[in-house]
Amino acid sequence: MKLDTLFQQFDGQTIPPLEQWDPPSCGDMDLVIMANGDWVHEGTPIRRPALVSLLSRVLRREADGDYFLVTPGEKLRIRVEDLPLLVTDADPVGADWMATTACGDRVVLDGAHRLSLSLTPGGESLPALPIRHGLQARLHRNLFYRWVETAEQDGDEIGLWSGGIWHCLGRTDDVTP
Repeated sequence: MKLDTLFQQFDGQTIPPLEQWDPPSCGDMDLVIMANGDWVHEGTPIRRPALVSLLSRVLRREADGDYFLVTPGEKLRIRVEDLPLLVTDADPVGADWMATTACGDRVVLDGAHRLSLSLTPGGESLPALPIRHGLQARLHRNLFYRWVETAEQDGDEIGLWSGGIWHCLGRTDDVTP
């Protein structure tokens, strides 16, 4: 994967047209996105936020559930322990919420970007937020607690309203006394 070419073509914030690219698979890359959000290449954490942001821009999840870094000329499979992105912040925008990932994605919670509960590798049922190209994001613990503090209860669900849609943060029957 020619990263220098990617750096020249994309600024780390632009989303390339991955849906238009269909290169052949070139095998696996020794890159793991850890459940805590760290990106680890060949056993070493990637510490350059700009590089993580760039790699996240060329990441997609395919129909078979595998994750790939994709350029116009090649496609490399990587491993993801839980979900590949992490929502680290959110701001109220009128009656809605604008969520921001650690990689700089910004989405309004609405019908297209709706929180849903999914199981972690450890078996916990936690919120996930669809972002783009089949990718979902987990909520950072601080944001999750911040939203729980402002949440409402509807039946056995705890959640919030945004984009005219109910977004579930959890269920009261999931809480162990």
